Amino acid sequence: MVSKWLLTMNRARTSFRKRHQSSRTSCHERQASLISAATSLFAAHGFTGTTTKQIAKAAGVSEALLFKHFPTKHALYTAILAEKAQYSELREAVEEATKKRDDERLFTLLASYRIRKSADPTMLRLLLFSALERHELSTMFFQRQYRVFHDLLAGYIRRRIKDGAFRPVDPVLAAKAFFGVILHHRLLHDIFGLPMHLSHEASMVEYVSLFLGGLVRQSPGS
Repeated sequence: MVSKWLLTMNRARTSFRKRHQSSRTSCHERQASLISAATSLFAAHGFTGTTTKQIAKAAGVSEALLFKHFPTKHALYTAILAEKAQYSELREAVEEATKKRDDERLFTLLASYRIRKSADPTMLRLLLFSALERHELSTMFFQRQYRVFHDLLAGYIRRRIKDGAFRPVDPVLAAKAFFGVILHHRLLHDIFGLPMHLSHEASMVEYVSLFLGGLVRQSPGS
């Protein structure tokens, strides 16, 4: 009798765990579906131009269920950034390149992350919309998307000038100029749809070569 009772209890626990795991999986999948729907709509219509009703409809759920997972559009937008703007691996590689004073590696890392075949134009559209709409999320977006790497590059250029490796320039303007080139490239090809006459890799290599060619201090005899 005891063995039979234990067997029944074990089956009940197993069944409960499976239902609980299934529920958690379903919840995660629903959140992912809502984030995906909101990302597409925000990228197409902006934060202000997108309603929670549109997001719920695109995800195939009710507004009530949407609010259960994300109480506000702000919370949903924050979740999009948390999912899409993950740069931990890039930052580690960039910091390693700065420690080694590897100029070409550093500039190539920063350029190749933006100029690549698999680059998602959705995040660029979200950044542009957030800036144009001037809502409070634009600052958060800029800080996570660009500011951290801009400041890192400016600091690196400043150190390389002190090393005597780069000619004396304004490091902040130089960092702005480099990211400006990359951003302009993406505007032309990812937003306006201008055909590329070079591959992504060849374009990136050329940009890095052109920029470093203007920064590196030339020896008197060269």
